[in-house]
Amino acid sequence: MKIFAYKPGHDGHVAMLEDGRLAFSIEAEKDSGPRYAPITPELLLHGLGLCGGVPDVLGVSGWMGSFRPMGDPIGAGYFGHDEGNIFDRPHRFMGRDIRYFSSSHERSHIVGTYAMSPFPQGQACYALVWEGVLGSFYRIDENLQVTKLGTPMSGPGHKYGFLYGLADPTYPIDARKSRREDAGKLMAIAGYGQPSAETPEERALIERLISWDAVAAPLRKADFTDTPFCDIGLETAEFRNLARRFQDAIFERFLDFAKAGMSDGLPLLVSGGCGLNCDWNSEWKGTGLFADIFVQPCTNDSGSAIGTAADAQYRLTGDAKIEWSAYAGEDFVHDEADLSGFQAVPMREAEIAKALADGAVLAWVQGRYEIGPRALGNRSLIAAPFTSEMHTRLNAIKKREGFRPIAPILLEDEMDRLFENHGPSPHMLYFQRVKTDAIKAVTHVDGSARAQTVTREQNPQIHALLTEFKRATGYGVLCNTSLNFSGKGFINRMSDLVGYVRETGLDGFVVGETFYRRA
Repeated sequence: MKIFAYKPGHDGHVAMLEDGRLAFSIEAEKDSGPRYAPITPELLLHGLGLCGGVPDVLGVSGWMGSFRPMGDPIGAGYFGHDEGNIFDRPHRFMGRDIRYFSSSHERSHIVGTYAMSPFPQGQACYALVWEGVLGSFYRIDENLQVTKLGTPMSGPGHKYGFLYGLADPTYPIDARKSRREDAGKLMAIAGYGQPSAETPEERALIERLISWDAVAAPLRKADFTDTPFCDIGLETAEFRNLARRFQDAIFERFLDFAKAGMSDGLPLLVSGGCGLNCDWNSEWKGTGLFADIFVQPCTNDSGSAIGTAADAQYRLTGDAKIEWSAYAGEDFVHDEADLSGFQAVPMREAEIAKALADGAVLAWVQGRYEIGPRALGNRSLIAAPFTSEMHTRLNAIKKREGFRPIAPILLEDEMDRLFENHGPSPHMLYFQRVKTDAIKAVTHVDGSARAQTVTREQNPQIHALLTEFKRATGYGVLCNTSLNFSGKGFINRMSDLVGYVRETGLDGFVVGETFYRRA
């Protein structure tokens, strides 16, 4: 059975399940598309062209026709968690009788994370969906019936990112919506906050934001000009302390709810854009409330089409589980590119490791690109992790603020030696405390890191390189940040890659088995 699904709206993408396996998930932002891009007709047709024939099911991941004010829904719409929010009917497509299926955006998060989790079908679980609009807990029983337990807070994601824009003097007072990239920036800023006595002004703003009904009305900067934190500046200690306090306050709101009513010790499935907050994910692990925690690599809306396809599979076959890999994007495109000034030689891990140890910054391209927003060793910028100067250089290459952290990628068996940790982290979704001062480039100001661990089975190419780098330097860890133009998704074609290397002054790039070094 082939189930093809697409997600409209931001983070648009297409995905296909074939006989219970994720065949591909292709996002509009990838291949140097704009970050958070909506699906386009070209992407929809491209995805259908990869199906190898007419699919058996065409799935539409529910969405709103317009986001503010809430307009007519697309498919099954945004809200709804149970099977009453499903469209399933016969459909005529390309001369064939198929099924049309749609379930809500809310349900796509719940079912998608359940389908991708390592827990067997029939295992009861708790689920948390927290994102720009939704902020609710659920219980999934042995028969996959979903019950909403409650909503500790609406719109935690929008509220979290909004605080950054509120303090940023460059963000217009009359802006109609917050910037999607600001949530990640606030997560970095929060690491600079220091423990301090809470001020009345902090408490008033935090309570006002937490109580705001994010479904009924968007947060607008113009409504908060009366707070002393409006346009206070991102570099001020007052704002950085507030960012840390606000991050803690949001988590505590959800934790208090879980403590009060979720005592069965079930595994917790985390989904929604807030699932990209590594600090919160590690906090959930540390609560002791849950048997296990699972967060998938496309936990934000870039996993919604997968969730809708999995929901259709369950309804039509009774099987809610899927096989998947984080590397389910597309292969690299070898289009025409001006390679003058570069010497192509066979890639040898020992040579690459030496170049990195000597200070080189390289682009690293292998296989199919990653699903979700995190580079996991197939579309990465890599460098030695030892100096703060390398941290500064990488942020300059990325055209990012200097306070943004750089993540480490490391051999899984190096984790205990270098970090205090909660176990393997194959998708860069957890917080670790750094135990050494030897890897300054990947150590955030608060002594933390958000690491990706690698095994040979998971990613043999980057594992082999890390092994050689450890042989050369004593450390099986590298800097790893995404390979992309500023404001774009992953680079996925040779012409773009060569242009990027020239523009940023990289020392070379690796594509598959070839090392392109500066002549």
